[in-house]
Amino acid sequence: MGNKRLKKKIESLKKQIMQHEDKIRKERIKNFPDEGMIRHWEVEIASFRKGIEKIMRRLNK
Repeated sequence: MGNKRLKKKIESLKKQIMQHEDKIRKERIKNFPDEGMIRHWEVEIASFRKGIEKIMRRLNK
């Protein structure tokens, strides 16, 4: 994968992180937040961050 595609993938992952963080914020303000969904989104955010770290290591080689 070329550097341009890798950088584009990083931007895509960052966008997904922001979307998930927004979902978590909106869910937390509800009277009865769905903790299962919040945990799910937090796990996905962690996965997205790992993906970014892997790509960054690849770009730095």
